[in-house]
Amino acid sequence: MKVIFTDEARNDLILIGDYIARDNPRRALSFIEELEASSFSLRDFPQSHAFVIGYEHTNIRRAVHGNYGIFYTISENAIYILRILNTSMDHRRILFPED
Repeated sequence: MKVIFTDEARNDLILIGDYIARDNPRRALSFIEELEASSFSLRDFPQSHAFVIGYEHTNIRRAVHGNYGIFYTISENAIYILRILNTSMDHRRILFPED
């Protein structure tokens, strides 16, 4: 199964890396690699993570790596990484702005 990062998720990775790099450029690179590895590992058991509570009808699931949530959906042939957000952020407002 393929893992596909949306443009928003790729942008999230850039912003996360830039933020960490202000204090520790080397750690920024390794942490982005960890987030990507966690995202790719979803191939093994894509349905093992819960749906976003209250939004189960959207089929968006959340995996956690450190202080970051990896939000994704599963299709027949691929896992789509929608966003990667710090857990302190209001992910519902970001993912579901119409609510």
